[in-house]
Amino acid sequence: MIPDEVVDQVRDAADIVQIIGEYVNLKRAGTDYRGPCPFHQGTHRNFSVSPKKRMYYCFVCKEGGDVFRFLQKRVGVEWPAAVKMVGEKSGIEVREVESRREGPDPREPVWEVNATAAAYFQKILWDDPLGAQARDYLAQRDISREVADQFGIGFAPREIGLLRNYMGTLGFDEARLTTAGLLVQGEDGSEPRPRFRGRLMFPIMDSIGHYVGFGGRLLGPGEPKYLNSAESVAFSKGKTLYGLNWAKNDIRREDQVLVVEGYFDVVRLMAAGLTTVVAPMGTALTEAQSVALRRLTKNVFLLYDSDKAGLQATFRSGDELLRQGAAVRVVTLPEGEDPDTFVKQHGAAALTARLRDAIDVFDRKIQLLERAGMFSELQKKRRALDRLLPTVRAASDAIMRDLYIARASEVSGVAREVLMRELNGRATPVVAPPTAPAPRISPAAIVRRGDRRAKHSERGSSAERELVRAMLLNRSRVEQIAEKLGAGSFRDPEYRAIYRALVANGPDSTIDEVTANLGEEAIAALEDIMAEGAISLDTERTINDSFATLRARDLDLRAAELDRIIPLADGAQKDKLIAEKDAIRKELKATGKKLFKQFRQTRAR
Repeated sequence: MIPDEVVDQVRDAADIVQIIGEYVNLKRAGTDYRGPCPFHQGTHRNFSVSPKKRMYYCFVCKEGGDVFRFLQKRVGVEWPAAVKMVGEKSGIEVREVESRREGPDPREPVWEVNATAAAYFQKILWDDPLGAQARDYLAQRDISREVADQFGIGFAPREIGLLRNYMGTLGFDEARLTTAGLLVQGEDGSEPRPRFRGRLMFPIMDSIGHYVGFGGRLLGPGEPKYLNSAESVAFSKGKTLYGLNWAKNDIRREDQVLVVEGYFDVVRLMAAGLTTVVAPMGTALTEAQSVALRRLTKNVFLLYDSDKAGLQATFRSGDELLRQGAAVRVVTLPEGEDPDTFVKQHGAAALTARLRDAIDVFDRKIQLLERAGMFSELQKKRRALDRLLPTVRAASDAIMRDLYIARASEVSGVAREVLMRELNGRATPVVAPPTAPAPRISPAAIVRRGDRRAKHSERGSSAERELVRAMLLNRSRVEQIAEKLGAGSFRDPEYRAIYRALVANGPDSTIDEVTANLGEEAIAALEDIMAEGAISLDTERTINDSFATLRARDLDLRAAELDRIIPLADGAQKDKLIAEKDAIRKELKATGKKLFKQFRQTRAR
């Protein structure tokens, strides 16, 4: 048998118009395609194919179904063969296994409750006085009801009990609402409250069309302005692309995709007829999202805001897409414009013209560096290359990588051979210039610097040091590390200070900017790291190993704390603590990390 998830994947990837078009002369009719029915040998165009619904239907003989049924009926093949035929046409290998998954899909209850909640939010938006503010807001943004209904936009009221009571009348209990992330339990033990309150609601669907979550835009004061559903069995922010369920067939057909930042960008562009547009749940694309897009097309246009955050997201997304072998171009809009406002004011044709003027992501990086004067003097040129080389490394296409190297050599004046050695990790490490005048570092700080080196292994701070080194020497990784690790994870005060300075100043900051508000001891620690340079630094491995090490340290400290308090507990509380300690040991064993015995010995002294 073929697993259900493989069948879903093949159905999702299939271009039903292209496949049926091999047997039927189809012509576009609005959003669907029409042709003569092949089943009753019709001569009129009563046979309809809907790429949105992924279905076909004849209005005369009533024959209908999905792409698999079409091949079964038209070609005369059995079910497994039909799935394999579609898989071959869609580039997906289909293998049969011994048996199907037993029981229903565990995601189905979440899909169902989310779909019901989406209908409720729409009802509040259009039929309830509580939706007046949201209706006014949509009117201000020139979003008609027709467009809003096309995307299922709704409104979540601020009142605490309305959603729960409404869903309860339909048989959805609190546990199911909580599992789906629609309700959250208060930390103080108070009654569950809606996760989304006073927000314009955008239903989020997976590529097949299941309701997996929501994005909520706050209409009143407060933070965050945008809030997504929590991670669940059905929803993973880093694996989901808003709009992909509507755009995927057109992306495959037109062989290109336009990536924008937000929900309103997708809504505006699609409503204007630009249907190959998607948006990530965060700002930059993740590996999983990039892989999903690469399955559909090689040609990706990035259209982020032109502010600092937008540029950072552009280049992070660009590098991830290059790793997947995509051809990445950047679309530039006038200052102060975003895709939503630009298309609203100038129309879809103007944006299409901008797409024709898009430039390669690497050339866009060079363009910005040249405007900033980064190739005008030696030290700036070194920093410029530090920003260019990660993109060169990311390019998995051998020809494009070679072109990038040649371009970098051309703009920097650095010999191609030197750049190649740097890329391959064989270059002589570059020692950064002092980050601050020498007088700022006192003799006492120099003595403490020696003490610090002696204490690295004893205090377990080597992982913190390596993370800081990775952030200093690979600025493009600053935000990646900051997303997973907060300043509280750094126990060493100097490394914590450097970390905070790097995050606060962003990946494009200079060393002088990073050190501007650091104390002399933190500067001394930073100088040590910079003097060491990139010797034996495997950035990816360093980051992953450091994360694992710090996690193991936290687990070990918690285990030690449990050792102290378990003897003081009794009954159910004691069982709970013992179970927690067992879970810690299992996690440590699963990750291959051992307890930090040095920490125990240090504490025992």
